[in-house]
Amino acid sequence: MFDPGCPSRRVLDRVSDKWMLLVIGALEPGKRRFSELRREIGDVSQKMLTQTLRSMERDGLVERTVYAEVPPRVEYELTELGRTLIAAVSPLARWAEEHIEDIAAAHDRHDARKLES
Repeated sequence: MFDPGCPSRRVLDRVSDKWMLLVIGALEPGKRRFSELRREIGDVSQKMLTQTLRSMERDGLVERTVYAEVPPRVEYELTELGRTLIAAVSPLARWAEEHIEDIAAAHDRHDARKLES
């Protein structure tokens, strides 16, 4: 894993991406259209969300379904493989929510020490 050429390192790099984690969370309840994902995630650009969804589709984590309608409707949903990530990232999300105040307090202490120096 610590070898730069190790394949698992590339996978860890992909699944630890902030946008990918947010997309997984947004798709956990089920199918979403692009605009719904963008609205739910909030501060993601159209370009970044497009790139993230394409990467996730290539990785086999997301399925993209295009409906032959006018205008075309496109929906995204987690694949079976993508759903396996929910169990892995949910504890991390809970940890972040539980400890955000601790992290903010640590930032304040650190910044105060820097100002005293």
